[in-house]
Amino acid sequence: MRSFSKSYYVYVSTILLLLATTGCGYNQLQGLDEEVKGAWAEVQNQYQRRADLVPNLVATVKGAAKFEQDTLQQVIQARAAATSVKVDTSVVDNPEAFKKFEQAQNQLSGALSRLLVVVEKYPDLKANQNFQSLQAQLEGTENRIAVARKRYIEHVAEYNKAVRYFPTNLTAKWLLGLQVRPTFAAEESSQKPPEVKF
Repeated sequence: MRSFSKSYYVYVSTILLLLATTGCGYNQLQGLDEEVKGAWAEVQNQYQRRADLVPNLVATVKGAAKFEQDTLQQVIQARAAATSVKVDTSVVDNPEAFKKFEQAQNQLSGALSRLLVVVEKYPDLKANQNFQSLQAQLEGTENRIAVARKRYIEHVAEYNKAVRYFPTNLTAKWLLGLQVRPTFAAEESSQKPPEVKF
């Protein structure tokens, strides 16, 4: 009789343990973690594509007579800063590193925008086939960056919900040590409407 009750308790305990572990969200959290890392890899890929285009753009623009060297220097420095930031999947778990990466990329975006505004003064450069091609590639890359960032934000939102919602938050915190991840935010300057002057 004792062996029956002991094996019965082992059997019931095993079933309860299986039921508890299937509802704990372990596999869901693992899947969401991989989705965030995959989305982050695509963000990195698009930023790297842009960084690779910059030297060709700068070389093409340098060929234009009397082009503002100051503007080119800002683009070169911004690219150097953006590519010097250590970027791997650990960035998605480190809010400070994430913010540093985002700031460096925003500086490069700003420098490239200023470059393209200054180019408007140079009709010969605007007509240059190499420049037109590079500008089109850069615009396409900026669109890809926007799409990659949007997907990353969506995946992080799903991941963060699972890390914060009960009961998966227990598994996330105690079993896996997962925390809420940072995501991209709009720059403060984008909160103000642009000034229009005539």
